[in-house]
This record gives sequence, C-alpha cells and structure tokens, in this order.
Amino acid sequence: MAGCNHDCESCSSKCGKESFLVAQNELSNIKRVIGVVSGKGGVGKSLVTSLLAVGAARGGKKAAVLDADITGPSIPRSFGVSRERAESMDGRLILPVKTRTGIEIMSLNLLIDDESKPVIWRGPILAGTVKQFWSDVVWGDVDCMFVDMPPGTGDVPLTVFQSLPLDGIIVVTSPQELVSMIVAKAVNMAKMMDIPVIGLVENMSYYQCPDCGRRAEIFGKSRAEETAKEFGIPKVVRLPIRPDLARTVDEGLVEDADEEIVKSLEELIK
Repeated sequence: MAGCNHDCESCSSKCGKESFLVAQNELSNIKRVIGVVSGKGGVGKSLVTSLLAVGAARGGKKAAVLDADITGPSIPRSFGVSRERAESMDGRLILPVKTRTGIEIMSLNLLIDDESKPVIWRGPILAGTVKQFWSDVVWGDVDCMFVDMPPGTGDVPLTVFQSLPLDGIIVVTSPQELVSMIVAKAVNMAKMMDIPVIGLVENMSYYQCPDCGRRAEIFGKSRAEETAKEFGIPKVVRLPIRPDLARTVDEGLVEDADEEIVKSLEELIK
C-alpha cells in the first residue's frame, strides 16, 4: 500500500500481514517454517541451512529445504541431487526431490536442464517463483522447513517475510568489521515484519589447529556475542573454518557432516 510505514499497530487499515500469506496446498502440512538470512553473500548461509536440515533429520524430524535463492541456488549440489529433476504430479502440483536421508528439497536447479545457465529474471518473477515453491509443491507432512534466502533485503526476502508463515529467522554472518551494520539490516527488517530472530550464526569464526588445539581468529576478533546482545538475539553459534566440511559439501555429501559440527547447531534446531 502506498504510504505504508510498516507499523501495523498504529494503522487503521485492514491490510495486515495475514492478508499476504499464501496458502499451502491440500497435500502439504508444514508445521514450522524457519528463514535463514544474511546481510551479504559469501558468509555460508546455504551451508548453515543445509546443516540445520541435516540436524533436524538426525533428530527424528521430517525436514525440508525451500531454496529461495533463485538466482544462486546451491542447495541441490550440497545434497548431491543436482542431477535429479522435480517431477509434476498432475500438471499443476510438483513433487520435491528427496535426499538420501529423506530431506525434501525444492530449488530452481531441480527444474532446469542446465544449472550453469544464468537466471535473468526481474523481481516480480523471482518472487512469484518462491510463492509457487510454497503453494504448488507437494511437501506432505513436514515438521520443519528451512528457507534459504538470497542475501540482503530485496524482493525475494520481502516476499518470503510476507507470504510464508515464518516462525522465525536465523541470521548468518562472518567476523568482519561491518558485521554489526549488516546484521542490523536483517534484524530490523524482521522486526518491521514482526518476525522473531531465533539466533545468530557466525560462520568462519575461527580456525582450530588439529594438532595443538589452538584457535586462531583468522578473519578478525569475533563480535558475535556483542552483536547478539546489542540486538536482543537469544542464541549465538560460532562455526569454525573447516576445510574438510567444505570438501564434504562440494562433493554433495552434507548429510555425512560429522556429528560435532551438526551438534553445535542443536540449540537453534530445538
């Protein structure tokens, strides 16, 4: 609405958040929806999304990942399903691809023939695609869906915030000087949309020597705790630099990630 200040409590209009929500189809029953966001790219947001889904699945939950990063989808490759294709059920609804451990995935790369082709679409088409991934995919019974969003606060994150019934978001960042400002953008957007921030994940927080156990903060001193306190974020997770984990993901074996790294995200998964 023109002139909207996003402060629904002081507004007399009846155009609140609920009116923008997109309904699930009759064959889907998604209980919890968690968005994974970042203020900028390259901080490991898709990695964290994948690990959260793996952790939920290992905990006995039916997990799913909606890859809303339409122009840079990487979730299928992380799970080793990039060569598979989502199939149509009845010409209208689409069946998601299942991974080895039963995690359901929907991504644009599962619908196109060549994943290397760029997606040159304008904002409304990108936003419409994300809505269709929610409404036109037969998700079935899902305990927790993780939505991997593109970085920033543009059309697609706004669409997810308004159209999907988010129970909260997890912010992913890295230990750099601008972290406070970058986190502020994501947190303030969530507050404007009345969506709680569940936790902050500082990826590439440190490197731990496998021989002596000494930690080195290669990308600068961590400000995760300080930043979380500043914005009232209840949970903080610091993930180390792990070359072996990077190789695991590159090989499409994120479901084989070792228990230590997955367990570090346990509090967020709960």
